[in-house]
Amino acid sequence: MKRIGILFGQENTFPQAFIDRVNHKAREMNVEITAEAVQIDKVIQGEPLKYHVIIDRISQDVPFYRAYLKNAAASGTAVINNPFWWSADEKFFNNSLMTKIGVPVPKTVILPSNQLPADTNHNSFRNLTFPLDWEGIFNYIGFPAYFKPHSGGGWKSVYKCSNPEELFKNYAETEQLVMMLQEEIIFDEYYRIYCLDRQDVWVMPYEPRNPHHLRYLQDTKVEPARNQMLTDVVLKINRALGYDFNTVELALRDGIPYAIDFCNPAPDADVHSVGEANFEWIVEAAANMAIRRAMNHREGLNNLTWGDFVYASANNEPIVEGSYDNSVKKKPKIKLGTKKAATKAKTVSVGEVKSEKKSKKIKAA
Repeated sequence: MKRIGILFGQENTFPQAFIDRVNHKAREMNVEITAEAVQIDKVIQGEPLKYHVIIDRISQDVPFYRAYLKNAAASGTAVINNPFWWSADEKFFNNSLMTKIGVPVPKTVILPSNQLPADTNHNSFRNLTFPLDWEGIFNYIGFPAYFKPHSGGGWKSVYKCSNPEELFKNYAETEQLVMMLQEEIIFDEYYRIYCLDRQDVWVMPYEPRNPHHLRYLQDTKVEPARNQMLTDVVLKINRALGYDFNTVELALRDGIPYAIDFCNPAPDADVHSVGEANFEWIVEAAANMAIRRAMNHREGLNNLTWGDFVYASANNEPIVEGSYDNSVKKKPKIKLGTKKAATKAKTVSVGEVKSEKKSKKIKAA
């Protein structure tokens, strides 16, 4: 019996819907796979778990869970998303990587924390020039600009600054947070896009300036050509980073898609927030992904996903646009985990959900 677990916190609608969908599909497929909420009574170093796959929805907020998942991964559990990469990743690096693979991003700089981190003093920053080159920074970014943490999410500690005076006022409120100053993109269209298993993509028209419960534009259609263009960008981002469960926010300015926020490894999936159609898609796609990963599980081996950035680095390949494209890779790769050839993406948009009336057999890759 292959076991799929989901590790979650305060969310209420997605976890149980995911569990029910996996178990329903497993019965229809007549395969020995079961899903349940992860149960932890003790964690012993190096001891394998009963779970072949774990969907992680909470470890970003609970360090104990993150350590538990790394221990599980060391014994072969396929943890989604990869807890090692998730721990290492942050938004400023994401932007830097996008500049190397040809994905447009807003102009961005990183700034040191306004207050000294714990257990440091002024001698800890002798390599940092004071004052910073504020004139050069402001000339590069321009105003208005967004001021936000270099890691984390949930629109916490995000400011819009119209001038240097507003920036310095807001800077004083950020305490020990490492912050980014980012160019404002005046957009014509905006999208929030699910990407699962680095192959399944769901495009959602989104208005970030609306109240939270009105941001997902349920009745807005996306034309096929636009949908495919957005899908291609999202796949490029997630294959480079190696996320199996992520959302990407793209802002279109003069027809060019700028990646605004694309490090969301535990994205919003609550039915009351995303709406019925989006919720149906994410539950179905997540269940299909988890079943595929359970069926492809290799006992005692590394079953994590690693991004193309890691593969390129391990093989001493250049970090340039196209270097992560599976179709152009010719050299044998160092095996860091399961590396699948890029498959043709399934591109869908709001309004195209069709209920499954007949069972479908999911093939192991």
